[in-house]
Amino acid sequence: MKKSKRGLWILGFLCVMVSGIVLSNSKSRAKTVIYPTVASGEQVKESNNCVIDYSNTADGYVMVKFKKALGPTLKCVVTTGGQALNDGYKYTLSVNKYQVIPLTEGNTAYTIYLLYEVGGRYAMEMTLKVNVEMTDQFEPYLRPNQFVNYTKSTKVVKKAASITKNCKNDLAKVKKVYNYVIKNYKYDKKLAKTVKPGYVPNLNKIYKKKKGICFDYAAVMTAMLRSQGVPTKLIVGYTGNAYHAWINVYSKKKGRISKMIYFNGKKWKLMDPTFASTSKSSKSIMKYIGNGRNYKEKLSY
Repeated sequence: MKKSKRGLWILGFLCVMVSGIVLSNSKSRAKTVIYPTVASGEQVKESNNCVIDYSNTADGYVMVKFKKALGPTLKCVVTTGGQALNDGYKYTLSVNKYQVIPLTEGNTAYTIYLLYEVGGRYAMEMTLKVNVEMTDQFEPYLRPNQFVNYTKSTKVVKKAASITKNCKNDLAKVKKVYNYVIKNYKYDKKLAKTVKPGYVPNLNKIYKKKKGICFDYAAVMTAMLRSQGVPTKLIVGYTGNAYHAWINVYSKKKGRISKMIYFNGKKWKLMDPTFASTSKSSKSIMKYIGNGRNYKEKLSY
């Protein structure tokens, strides 16, 4: 899809994650699109221990890296609008490997923190404040990142290209991908009981097992749609008192984004791939899914 000018560490992680989809009216092709994420080196804050490359904030992301293992756990936290550090977006980092950090709060001022664990607490290694003005509000939702990590060779990406090859528009792609996921993947109850904070979906493993927790469902669908040029947004939220995963679908009309929700094959209502799959899309669960008041958004990825 031609661009126009216009994850996850959480305390008490249970079944976290989600996806929202933004649809365009442009002509769609089953051509895999992997938007780049690179450390360009044009705008950098760097020390002997770590680096933040903010050359591509206009494209909705920064690249961060620790050069040394300063502690057993390394973190990146992103906040906006006076947000408390503990309420920000949290990512676990590896040594000597750049990680893509999406900027999902739109055009605003972001503060990026790099921290390392010492004595059971976290020490600050670097802080960067940056004002972000993106070329397109959908930029963060077109690229791979830590929690939706894919390339052209990822199996779900190849599957997306296969099942959408005859689709004439993005809406048809969404329906194909959605139906594929709810019909072919099972909920992994064992993993749901044992999953630990810092869990990151491995898309190839999920594809092979054909089962996963809600984070996995959302990551699979998000990767498939992003690789087909459909901007797809991960959202952390609640259903009742529990973290959960759902799929929000939007349509671009008159320069604004109007909410649509998937109900059945004819009407688009609020979609939740986990509930829809485990309940076999029963009328009662689809009614629950279709009621936006049952969902409370917290963070988006």
